[in-house]
Amino acid sequence: MNNEGFSILDYAVFIGYGLLIVFVGLWVSRKKKGEKKTAKDYFLASKSLPWWAIGASLIAANISAEQFIGMSGSGYAIGLAIASYEWMAAATLILVGKFLLPIFLEKKIFTMPQFLEIRYDSRVRTALAIFWLFVYVFVNLTSVLYLGALALKTIMGVPMIYGIIGLALFAAIYSIYGGLTAVAWTDVVQVIFLVGGGLLTTYLALDAVSGGQGFIAGFSELIEKAPEKFDMILEKGQLMIPDGRGGLKDAYLDLPGISVLIGGMWIANLSYWGFNQYIIQRGLAAKNIREAQRGVIFAGYLKILMPLIVVIPGIVAFVLNADLIDPETGMIVNDKAYPWLLHKFIPTGIKGLAFAALAAAIVSSLASMINSTSTIFTMDIYKRFIYKKVSDTQMVTVGRITSLIALIIAVLAAKPLLGNLDQAFQYIQEFTGMVTPGVLVIFGFGMFWKRATANAALWVAILTIPMAWAFKLLLPGFPFLDRMGVIFLLLSAVLIIFSLLESKTDDPKGITLPKGFFKTGTPFNIGALGICIILAFLYIWFW
Repeated sequence: MNNEGFSILDYAVFIGYGLLIVFVGLWVSRKKKGEKKTAKDYFLASKSLPWWAIGASLIAANISAEQFIGMSGSGYAIGLAIASYEWMAAATLILVGKFLLPIFLEKKIFTMPQFLEIRYDSRVRTALAIFWLFVYVFVNLTSVLYLGALALKTIMGVPMIYGIIGLALFAAIYSIYGGLTAVAWTDVVQVIFLVGGGLLTTYLALDAVSGGQGFIAGFSELIEKAPEKFDMILEKGQLMIPDGRGGLKDAYLDLPGISVLIGGMWIANLSYWGFNQYIIQRGLAAKNIREAQRGVIFAGYLKILMPLIVVIPGIVAFVLNADLIDPETGMIVNDKAYPWLLHKFIPTGIKGLAFAALAAAIVSSLASMINSTSTIFTMDIYKRFIYKKVSDTQMVTVGRITSLIALIIAVLAAKPLLGNLDQAFQYIQEFTGMVTPGVLVIFGFGMFWKRATANAALWVAILTIPMAWAFKLLLPGFPFLDRMGVIFLLLSAVLIIFSLLESKTDDPKGITLPKGFFKTGTPFNIGALGICIILAFLYIWFW
């Protein structure tokens, strides 16, 4: 095994991957001579995506350094229980495909805030648009850049700032020019690297655990040597983990027992997969509703596979007693688990492919977030408040400029915001969890309760973050997933009470759903049943 870093072959493999992605991105983005991109081309890939491209692009947009680095770090600290984020997402995608996508596609929208104006009013649209812009730039883009640069530093010795800038430039080369068309079609290639390289890394890691006896023997040895890392449902006081400040905390605070299955994680997943611009934008770009629904089912099966790629390596690092001590602080940095594994146990040539898988996850997510940030700013801010007469082709230019500015801001903010964190994955979940209950209340009631009013939705938007901070400060020992569940219930009560006090009849903008509107085809139904059966088996096995 080569543990001396990258060889010339590794560099060749990695550079070849980079050139392939840039070539594909620019190739699919080309237009005939004299033909210009329209907003539909740039932001919705000309509404031409088939199901397999949608599914692949959903996973490429979702799986990033946040998972490869952050979730492997949580796998090292907590174990397989962190896989609930992946497995419950598979179940969530069934609900998104059956109940949410049909409404969004019927409304012919470009952005999630645009739907809020259709259902409520322009105030609600603007409030959520501004919120999402801040979250995408200061949470999503920064976390992906920082964690990706951490991997570059650990594996290749690249200084953090150069890693951050390099990743940003890589994603910018094709995504800013080509828009969602370039992002979605390169995602198909990225997923092949992501899944193939990720599985290969896991195989080699497990083989190392077993001393060359194969991955099945390695997996059995993992369970034997670290049985506490294979409990899906954690009890209070069962597992103590580093808190990132030199002390310990109860892992129950991150994954609070059975409420993971029936509580706040549903809030997080429904908000992320159902109402997140850079996720749902793939469905909006589908050829038709059937392709969109089959795409999310395909993505559901890939999500079931993901813990094998992003969680098991972290447990391997734990069993192999990985040296994750930060020389500057003297503390264990869990998020170094995956880079350590690549550096230590992946042989020459394969290391380049494995790192290409990690880079694919990072760059594809960056490209997706960049494109969605520009979509929201162009459609929900620029066109409405800055220049109402902007032409179709001018919107493409605005989108490109917005992408570049967002990326520059994220590059400058990445290290200052995330440089002192231990488990970045948990930080991201908790921070976004402060707003996801409000997002779910506003969208959920807006779609399925005709009495919901714009004023009630606006009050929910105003109260969401203050309520979350109040809970965090007053009840610091209350698990944040449970906190999300409680806040969701409280905000639901706020919306219901304000709506009932304001009007005794249905809101004029309430959505009418005709009979049979949510009927799905046989392929979707069979696929959804298969996901449910697999998930039931996994949770029973690892309970």
